[in-house]
Amino acid sequence: MSDGYISLVNGGLGAKVAKTLGLPRPSVLRRFTEGAPLTAGPVLVLGATTGTGEDSDILAQLLMSTGFAAADLEVHRTVVGTEHVPWGAVVLVLTEVTHPDDLSAPALDLASTLRSLAPGGRVVTVSRTATADDAPAVAAARQGVEGLLRSVAKELRGGATANGVVLTDDVDLAAPSVGAALRFLLSAKSAYVDGQTLTVGSAAGSAVDWSSPLDGRVAVVTGAARGIGAAIAETLARDGARVVVVDVPAAGESLAAVANRIKGTALQLDITAPDAGERIIEHAVSRHGSIDIVVHNAGITRDKLLANMTPEKWDAVLAVNLAAQLRIDDALMRSEHFTDAPRIVSLASTSGIAGNRGQTNYATSKAGVIGMVRSTGRLMAKVDGTANAVAPGFIETEMTARMPFATREVARRLSSVQQGGLPIDVAEAVAFLAGPAAGGINGTTLRVCGQNMVGA
Repeated sequence: MSDGYISLVNGGLGAKVAKTLGLPRPSVLRRFTEGAPLTAGPVLVLGATTGTGEDSDILAQLLMSTGFAAADLEVHRTVVGTEHVPWGAVVLVLTEVTHPDDLSAPALDLASTLRSLAPGGRVVTVSRTATADDAPAVAAARQGVEGLLRSVAKELRGGATANGVVLTDDVDLAAPSVGAALRFLLSAKSAYVDGQTLTVGSAAGSAVDWSSPLDGRVAVVTGAARGIGAAIAETLARDGARVVVVDVPAAGESLAAVANRIKGTALQLDITAPDAGERIIEHAVSRHGSIDIVVHNAGITRDKLLANMTPEKWDAVLAVNLAAQLRIDDALMRSEHFTDAPRIVSLASTSGIAGNRGQTNYATSKAGVIGMVRSTGRLMAKVDGTANAVAPGFIETEMTARMPFATREVARRLSSVQQGGLPIDVAEAVAFLAGPAAGGINGTTLRVCGQNMVGA
């Protein structure tokens, strides 16, 4: 489950050999550690030269405010006098563009800073959504931002990433989820999120103590006995939640170990049982007093080419990966206990976006998850809740460690950061979407794939 190649090419003789031979040299990604600065250096806020420029000032003020998590950021509005500063991040505010011509100056301003971006640095665009109701020039300019940031993400090196925060027209820059999304994308918690956008669609959400953003919340994580599920449970507990870990009885020993490690409780349960939702609610409420967050992580694969697919393999994957979630969500939304700004986060997959040879059943189920959260989010909004999904790409787990060597190496290197992600990368994205501050992000799917080259 480790990528020894990264260590080999980042030091000593291995680095020299890789450089001489022109081999890929993926960087060690900057990941969250307690007490570390939010960014790898000062933050530069750039804006469009059109419009009033007020939005750029507002974002700069937000980054310097104590409400921005006491991050104590050093924020600059120009590069004057700081030409050689290794920028920890560049925030490009493009909310006021109304024509493609408006993108020229800020894009070139950004270009002048990229060689001064620190290792593990961040580029974040802030823009408005393009809709069919916009004038053609406005829609072109707004949509153009997405192509800009995705291409910049593929050009960055040194473990740096580029992502975007996209606001609908009715959302103010001061909305809680704008700051929360900006903070997540600037931080080391988004190490394996690259070339992606987070859409803030409402002013919902609330400010939190970022040292313990899930304090007082009760979370349930399915498939939590090992791997990504265990990492999610540990991360939610780190952020202050009391956690119920769920898995099948056959994984009982591993499940108990996770529960003990995070001081949570374990529930041995087959999530395909007709009453699984009711049993999850009953356990969480009786043992912890409430249920606020449910993470649908449990999933299985039964890979076969469709020509060789059996009904048993097809039905098993759809039953666990999708039908069980629908049934549990239905129970949650009928429950009086799941009404305090609740959060649902489901695990999708890039296979559900791009498809994958030999995984028609799995890709169908994961694409279904993406559609499911889009619809469920609308229903959850009635109780100030959200439903979102995280779509991992190649993640270093026991499952991917069993892949043939050549296939695994290709999968690792076909991303902008030239390596696989870790379970903690998925867990950080889940924890962000499960938090109170992310209430304005609803019905979306966030890819955690290092901008893998497949799919959208």
